[in-house]
Amino acid sequence: MKRSVRARPASAGPTASQAEAIAKIAPARAAAFEILTLVGAGKGHSDELLHSKRTDVLSPEDRNLATALVMGVLRWQIALDARVSKLLARPEQRLAEPVALVLRMGAFQLLHMDRIPAHAVLNESVEICRAAGQPHAAGMMNAVLRKLAAEKATIQKGNESKPTSQNRVVGHAVRGAPLIESPGAFAERLGHPLWLVERWAAAYGRAAALAICEYGQHEPGRGAIFVEADGDGADATAVGEDAPQMDDGSRLVAEIAAAAMPSVSDRVARVWDCCAAPGGKTLILAWRLEGAEILATDVSAKRLAQTAARLRRYAYAQRVRCAVMDASAAGEKLEIQLKTHLEDQRVVERDAEFDLILCDVPCSGTGTLARNPEIRHRLRVEDMARQAERQRAILSGALRRLAPGGRLVYSTCSLEPEENERVVEAVLPEAEVRRIPIGPLIAKLADAGVLRQDVAAGLIDSSVRDGALRMLPGAHDCDGFFAAVLQRA
Repeated sequence: MKRSVRARPASAGPTASQAEAIAKIAPARAAAFEILTLVGAGKGHSDELLHSKRTDVLSPEDRNLATALVMGVLRWQIALDARVSKLLARPEQRLAEPVALVLRMGAFQLLHMDRIPAHAVLNESVEICRAAGQPHAAGMMNAVLRKLAAEKATIQKGNESKPTSQNRVVGHAVRGAPLIESPGAFAERLGHPLWLVERWAAAYGRAAALAICEYGQHEPGRGAIFVEADGDGADATAVGEDAPQMDDGSRLVAEIAAAAMPSVSDRVARVWDCCAAPGGKTLILAWRLEGAEILATDVSAKRLAQTAARLRRYAYAQRVRCAVMDASAAGEKLEIQLKTHLEDQRVVERDAEFDLILCDVPCSGTGTLARNPEIRHRLRVEDMARQAERQRAILSGALRRLAPGGRLVYSTCSLEPEENERVVEAVLPEAEVRRIPIGPLIAKLADAGVLRQDVAAGLIDSSVRDGALRMLPGAHDCDGFFAAVLQRA
């Protein structure tokens, strides 16, 4: 009779060999492996996990290394998997997820982190594999990473003997530049899903799609489209020394919204940021529109609470009121409970209409892949229709509360036409509003000393189409955004 053997329960803790392996792993790599495991399982967002207790206990140096590993592996995962699969004995074989993840981490360090010795990468990759309960894969892990390290050394040695003008940097490896590279080739080389790159090439052209992919593989820059300081070093146009940290594209949308504020002479102007979390654009509106009544709402109570806490840190945002609300669900009569920042009291708004509405709707986020690289691994083509349906509902709901003569700014951080132009086109016929050209608002920001004059001229020339703004990553040093302005008669 064959005797069955029960599996070791997880509650029993690691085996002696696992415990020994864990002790040999650097804290930064251990934290990165844990975070990447959670992200891959859909149990957390990289930004949140990298600012959690998992990294709080690390030294500054280890925290930086863990961040570089997490963000780098997520950015380059598609390219890393393609490179590694060619070195497997059976390239088509599906690896256990912990093994695939350790291979990605090792390959990323070998190919993109020149200061880490290859022997350190190999040794710790094997130990992480053992600590993850995959000791049978340690030999394969060691063999594959050794091949990869040898390939890199051979390529680098060969490039040293070639004239620099004949070479092109690809990550940290250098290869001869092809005359023409297909979208499929640069999609794999630059770690982006082929279906997404093909969409961009169809919508914006091959060169723009390539630039988007190249921008997505680097830490997003701060950009340089705003006039920030005068000759004395004083900040002339930003929101003060306690300004919110924002990408230039996100800030530009908020600045356009503030510039779109219509003239209101007989009463206090009313402003609604209807999808306010995480609050950066609300802060810009509070700074620019001094004296206006500002309502910030979001469908998520948790995200709104975080937004309210953020707003409380800024003196100029104390008058902003916050409320949990689904902008698409309420009827024409707006009846919600608000809690002010200054007083613990509740008031009720009825039949509210707003002179300015910022409708920065939830979206696929394809304009933010440099900042949020895991989106490319989670997003599916069928998600676009679901997003667009929700966006149309939010825009329709917000337009019902737009006062006569009021203006609404619809925006997303998506590059996909069905989330942008097509949403506006679908809602416009029944909304009794008209489109306002965005070019004059951009020029107004330049005249006010907010935008650099050359940047404003470039935006109007290259990024304004049919009166709407379309910013593409790579064309400007910021996330990709869409914005359109609507006005009620």
